[in-house]
Amino acid sequence: MAKGESVAGTDIPPGGFVQLLTPDGERVDSVTTADGTTYSVDFTDEEYRELYRDLVTVRRLDTEAVALQRQGELGIWASLLGQEAAQVGSGRALRPQDMAFPTYREHGVLYCRGIDPIMPFGLFRGVDQGGWDANEFKFNQYTIVIGSQTLHATGYAMGVTMDGKTGSSDGEAVIAYFGDGATSQGEVNEAFVWSGVFNSPIVFFCQNNQYAISEPLERQTRVPLYQRAGGYGFPGIRVDGNDVLATYAVTRAALDNARNGQGPTLVEAYTYRMGAHTSSDDPTRYRIASEVESWKAKDPISRLRAFLTKQKVAKKDFFLEVDEEANKKALDLRKRVLAMPDPEPVALFDHVYPNGSPEIDAQRDAFTRYQASFEGSGH
Repeated sequence: MAKGESVAGTDIPPGGFVQLLTPDGERVDSVTTADGTTYSVDFTDEEYRELYRDLVTVRRLDTEAVALQRQGELGIWASLLGQEAAQVGSGRALRPQDMAFPTYREHGVLYCRGIDPIMPFGLFRGVDQGGWDANEFKFNQYTIVIGSQTLHATGYAMGVTMDGKTGSSDGEAVIAYFGDGATSQGEVNEAFVWSGVFNSPIVFFCQNNQYAISEPLERQTRVPLYQRAGGYGFPGIRVDGNDVLATYAVTRAALDNARNGQGPTLVEAYTYRMGAHTSSDDPTRYRIASEVESWKAKDPISRLRAFLTKQKVAKKDFFLEVDEEANKKALDLRKRVLAMPDPEPVALFDHVYPNGSPEIDAQRDAFTRYQASFEGSGH
């Protein structure tokens, strides 16, 4: 359990973080940081069980996605294995009016926002560009360019302020997701500058999974990432990213501060990427097996299951039921992915502009004629 501060310029001891659930499943009632902020959760037994259901489900769907890619059904996949608590905890901390800006790995947050989990598969299968309604679900499209979503989120947050939607408990807040490697990108630092100066209602949520593809954290920074916030004039805090309860508590507090007009917060969720960076990556080339094994002992699902069992909040039948439900959802997802139709080549011109464009129409016509020139030619 961490003992430290959530204000800029003060130190949390190396390796420390806010933790409400130990790797052994022991519950910590609350953590009070040096600035007087107390983090805790007050969930019902059913809410604890639903958090467990979320964790298991998003992991099972992710596992199915990895299998689909290995079988040639997806072009690429970015797995969330090991980061379920960071995503579910923060995703469930969002209020309906809050807006989220993801990277390409936030499948758990997407699930928590009520989006059909099939949606990102169109992107990774090459069928479409994603396709969910960002305004309806308050969840932006996946962003492949590293760090650029933090600028999008900052601009959106500035707009929230301009619209007068902050300053009360029912105000709006924004969250921007990114990884530890993205903190070395210029866009992220520019977002920090603008958000700090304009006191934007935004939470920068960094999933520090220890590796920027193959580069370890020590190649990215000489100080804990959350401490960088101090240089931009807003608070930073580190949370155990494998603890779904602590992640929820810290994210909810940061979002509420933002919506009440208290400006940005940098949350560093200290977690670990158990799998590859993407399906094109081989992590055995840059990290050792013993390191992976040590993090397995901190698994987010195992610790919540241990807690539920110790507190007699759930029994064996519940865990079997959750596994069965997750398997059904995964198999249904597989069928739906395989049934996705291949897009017509000419469809790439659709939806470029909301009201069409003479230039796009001309390009579409030229492309259609070019395609037709091959008909019956044997090519």
